Amino acid sequence: MDDAQRAAYFINETVSQSELWILTDEHGCVMLNSEDEDCVPVWPNKEFAQAWATDGWEACQPEAISLNKWFSRWTHGLADDELAIVVFPSQDEQGLIFYPDELEHELKQKQHSNNKR
Repeated sequence: MDDAQRAAYFINETVSQSELWILTDEHGCVMLNSEDEDCVPVWPNKEFAQAWATDGWEACQPEAISLNKWFSRWTHGLADDELAIVVFPSQDEQGLIFYPDELEHELKQKQHSNNKR
């Protein structure tokens, strides 16, 4: 899948499961760095997050975050810290980058469209 397909898959899975996944270590949430942004990588399920816990990240553990918690704490916290989000990065660290409010908008829009069915 390309970046856009992985992002769409992430949005669908995250909304249907009502959670997303991060990797954490003893220092907190792991980060990736793009040319312009410090990014928190997020995944649609535990298996994809766990697949990233290799090389220098062996000590990292997948952690689920409910959408309610994401909306109430993470969106504002990431924005305050001027962090972006890389959605469902591939093994070569490629993925679409969202700002926290953009990702929240996409997730809430998908929730809203699913509730209409």
